[in-house]
Amino acid sequence: MSRLFPVFVVFVTSLFIAGAAQADVKVLTSIKPLQLIAAAVQDGVAVPEVLLPPGASPHNFALRPSDVRRVQSVDLLYWIGPDMETFLPRVLKNRTATTVAVQDLPGMQLRRFAEDSHSHADEDEHDHDHRPGSVDAHLWLSTVNARVIAARMASDLASADPANAARYQSNAKAFAARLDALDARLKTRLAGIGDKPYFVFHEAFDYFEAAYGLKHAGVFSVAAEVQPGAQHVAAMRTRLQEVGKTCVFSEPPLRPRLAETLVAGLPVKLAELDALGGYTPATAQGYEQVLEKLGNDLAGCLESL
Repeated sequence: MSRLFPVFVVFVTSLFIAGAAQADVKVLTSIKPLQLIAAAVQDGVAVPEVLLPPGASPHNFALRPSDVRRVQSVDLLYWIGPDMETFLPRVLKNRTATTVAVQDLPGMQLRRFAEDSHSHADEDEHDHDHRPGSVDAHLWLSTVNARVIAARMASDLASADPANAARYQSNAKAFAARLDALDARLKTRLAGIGDKPYFVFHEAFDYFEAAYGLKHAGVFSVAAEVQPGAQHVAAMRTRLQEVGKTCVFSEPPLRPRLAETLVAGLPVKLAELDALGGYTPATAQGYEQVLEKLGNDLAGCLESL
């Protein structure tokens, strides 16, 4: 018994050290959709953290000192890239651990804003993220891109946590299979609305639309902090009058201030499309839930006209 005891102690100690090493692999993502993809890959091992709270905009978020400390301390950090989180590049200069801008990953299918992508009458200096020719950074709304991101996360986690490498790779494979099923469901759900016109306040859904044969009829791309002039609102109302029954989609948590004025007296429904899924629980199925809800909300409004 006395001979076995030291061996037992070494065995238990090694298990404890291994467990502690696994627990030390901290993953932080900039926005909720990336957290949800990471949650699918880490399922059964750990839950990734997210930097932006629900309702915060990745375009103009202000980091607190505690946020900066989190950014510096985690082992793996994933963000979209400088076309989305404009507040991050300066802070990331001081990071030495693994940092991945997913828009730069090989295999990503990126879209760019076209010259005619804006339907508003006057350019808005605050709408910097939608410059013609710039990358459309809402890339997580493509399941093709989600697969690429998940594969990279699985590879990084397998290197950082070899004891769970097989689990991460298995989770990423299962995630890809579920996305195949999701694509099939969404194509069926959205098949009947491809010819129905609708409008969005923010050009955030092009990846989703391209995947499922949809196209918005116009974009009221107005920065939330800038109230457009009367001429601008009148021009938008004219477009809505020309179309007739339609839906105008804003994004939570805030409905643009001009929304009610814009549609007053017209056969137009105001509804929401949530591209970020800010309140979605960080579970293995969270990413699919965001896209499925997006499809249901879009189809639901247009089918009700």
